[in-house]
Amino acid sequence: MPTNEVIRLWPDGPPTTLEGVGLEVEYRAPVGVAAQATMLRNVSEPTLTVFRPEKPNGVGIVVCPGGGWRLLAWEHEGLDVARWLNAKGYTVFLLKYRVRGTPDSQAEYEAQLGKMMSSVDISRRGKTAFRAMSDIVPPESIRDARAAAADDGRRAVAIVRERAKEWDVDPAKIGMMGFSAGAFLVVDVAMEPRAAPLAFVAAIYGGETLGRPVPKDAPPLFTCIAQDDFLLYRVVEGLYADWSDADRSAELHIYRRGNHGFGMVKQGSPSDRWIEQCHEWLVDLGLA
Repeated sequence: MPTNEVIRLWPDGPPTTLEGVGLEVEYRAPVGVAAQATMLRNVSEPTLTVFRPEKPNGVGIVVCPGGGWRLLAWEHEGLDVARWLNAKGYTVFLLKYRVRGTPDSQAEYEAQLGKMMSSVDISRRGKTAFRAMSDIVPPESIRDARAAAADDGRRAVAIVRERAKEWDVDPAKIGMMGFSAGAFLVVDVAMEPRAAPLAFVAAIYGGETLGRPVPKDAPPLFTCIAQDDFLLYRVVEGLYADWSDADRSAELHIYRRGNHGFGMVKQGSPSDRWIEQCHEWLVDLGLA
């Protein structure tokens, strides 16, 4: 099997720099839904890895893992997704985007993460549930990283469009799929593409409009969330409502169980079928 091509997004360096980002670290998640899955942190050199299917259907998907702008859930929200989509004929471009700096020491990083998570009030449910990322973390703490991630996403789409013929992709059939922070990334790009609109956008357990008007030519949206994802389920409901209020095509799935960050992990919960349902949506759009 040929080696997947890896492309540097910014050969001359990115347009902005995130401070305090050390050497890139690869590790396995110690706990959680995706325990033992490969994660990346301290990413400062953004890249695009190309996964070419045996029988391309002409559709390109830029896949963006999540990780709270602190890490990238590289395996279960990236590699596993790319392989599944490849088997369906999609040409996949896995985006390794820039994230905030974290301590070099893994133990120190995990202690810092635990402290941060313990400060979030997950007892907020129903009417009091979080409605925006700014309810969960101070906006200034993620502002620069979120902007850098969106810049990397736009650059990735531009590269795919420029080289679409080389990869057997129709330039008019390029969309994005993102998870958690990656879902916020793809929605940010869909809201402000600074180029031609995407063909579609799939925001998996994340994404918001920040109160901005949804563009009149906004792409079709697929989004899904588990109701026991107490951080983001109301945020995602708001994303769907904003798209629907703008009379743009949108599809929302809310699963009774699944937690946050399920990706391609099979838990025996209703959320396990999200990718099949997303594929059915793409088929219905004529993108298969």
